Amino acid sequence: MTIEAQIVSSVIEGINALYGQEATAAQVQLQKTKKEFEGHLTLVVFPFLKMSRKSPEQTATEIGDYLKANCPAIAAYNVIKGFLNLTISSACWIDLLNSIHANATYGLTPATETSPLVMIEYSSPNTNKPLHLGHVRNNLLGNALANIVAANGNRVVKTNIVNDRGIHICKSMLAWLKYGEGETPESSGKKGDHLIGDYYVAFDKHYKAEVKELMAKFVAEGMSDEEAKAKAEAESPLMKEAREMLVKWEAGDPEVRGLWKRMNDWVYAGFDETYKMMGVSFDKIYYESDTYLEGKEKVMEGLEKGFFYRKEDGSVWADLTGEGLDHKLLLRADGTSVYMTQDIGTAKLRFADFPIDKMIYVVGNEQNYHFQVLSILLDKLGFEWGKGLVHFSYGMVELPEGKMKSREGTVVDADDLMAEMISTAKETSQELGKLDGLTQEEADNIARIVGLGALKYFILKVDARKNMTFNPKESIDFNGNTGPFIQYTYARIQSVLRKAKEAGIAIPATLPADIQLSEKEEGLIQMLADFASVVKEAGTTYSPSGIANYCYELVKEYNQFYHDFSILREENEALKIFRLALSENVAKIVRLGMGLLGIEVPERM
Repeated sequence: MTIEAQIVSSVIEGINALYGQEATAAQVQLQKTKKEFEGHLTLVVFPFLKMSRKSPEQTATEIGDYLKANCPAIAAYNVIKGFLNLTISSACWIDLLNSIHANATYGLTPATETSPLVMIEYSSPNTNKPLHLGHVRNNLLGNALANIVAANGNRVVKTNIVNDRGIHICKSMLAWLKYGEGETPESSGKKGDHLIGDYYVAFDKHYKAEVKELMAKFVAEGMSDEEAKAKAEAESPLMKEAREMLVKWEAGDPEVRGLWKRMNDWVYAGFDETYKMMGVSFDKIYYESDTYLEGKEKVMEGLEKGFFYRKEDGSVWADLTGEGLDHKLLLRADGTSVYMTQDIGTAKLRFADFPIDKMIYVVGNEQNYHFQVLSILLDKLGFEWGKGLVHFSYGMVELPEGKMKSREGTVVDADDLMAEMISTAKETSQELGKLDGLTQEEADNIARIVGLGALKYFILKVDARKNMTFNPKESIDFNGNTGPFIQYTYARIQSVLRKAKEAGIAIPATLPADIQLSEKEEGLIQMLADFASVVKEAGTTYSPSGIANYCYELVKEYNQFYHDFSILREENEALKIFRLALSENVAKIVRLGMGLLGIEVPERM
């Protein structure tokens, strides 16, 4: 039984003994005692005033007297108006540490065969360009979210839907045909996704030049700039060719399909390398080229049932005005699919593959409306989880110098970013002497762990809903709220534990209850115990940042303890062993917490 549960039970008994009244657990409000007051937990007395018919101070004093006499957990109390501040006994804190110590995965709830099945979709790349900084935030959030949902006792399936069809894919293909001269990843020494991305940028460059030339012609013929631009864009030979290629692709033209498969395979090989470096994986990958036809089928089914309607030009729409929204296009006049159609098709395939209880989409906040509509449509089409789907909406990532634009090739490439972070981590670690005495292989591995840890932590510590500015220089700092600071603290604890082991000091499975603890030590145990509720809260609110900031607060508190108290030099043997056990469990919780974020922690540094 937790300390809180013991106190709640004793308060209910006390209210009955003192006032002859039946209190409920919901009325027993416990919160952490404010730092300026003595005590660990504070009981709010106001809910019991009608029962006691006495002043807040008198009621608090009577309950305090009862708890001190009848609840072994309570060592002392003080009253501040209607608040009863309770001091927990050292024996009770040691008992709590023993229970945390005994559980290798404290705070995590394993799933069972009957646990709800939650599917989480993230990444969602396009096969016309490599992954960039925006994708990094998406992947890190999706992966952390999957870990957190699993840690709350759910079965989790991680999925990725790859956007491998559409006009943007045809642009890269056409540019390669026109300007590529048979270039391949092997002949160029480039990753496949980078190579194809170059041709997407090349298409845009040539297209803009065409539009500029045509605009000048139309303006000379007497059109306004606006009219000339619209006509130039419509009549661009390059764009016309790209549209023709898309029609051929949808018709299953063997030549276009063959080129499409070849170029996409290059991209997938590139993506796999990036995902591996990022530490991200998927249980099932879906492809929009497989899902759009399924979506068309479901839309036609909805049309037959009267859920949707057809306009004179042949396009199919959903009327959502009854839900306070507008009319939504589902199939174009030429019969081609839109994103919504593809998402409906993907939902159909997923539901056939897995008995989904909940579906979470990790997609940027620019798609909020899309998912509002999708939820309504899936519900209309009979998907059980449609109404309850979760759009995990997150903000954009910008750089100190502003927004990124992939068409112009001004994005921060994910591979380049990770390589830069590892290189910076290596330089910084060397300057600070943190790689001294390590082999080259060990130093390289620590640089990788620290560099990627810095990147992941910097992104995940921010509330996902907010836009953020990513500053690589700020992220690699061994002080402050950063990944390296947390990692360094973990490595420091491991060093202490190794020295203890070398000295022949063993940490027992159970610590004796008669050790007198300082306030700082009691506070650390309290923070360790909080990990379980932090994980639960993060699972309820879908908030990786809650885990990140908890880890930071824990190591900050531990570092103060490390600075103020002796561990290995402590003369009192029982106290020395207690502090080692405390340190070991801080390290364990840090490892578990950072693990939920997909961040490794180094054994030495």
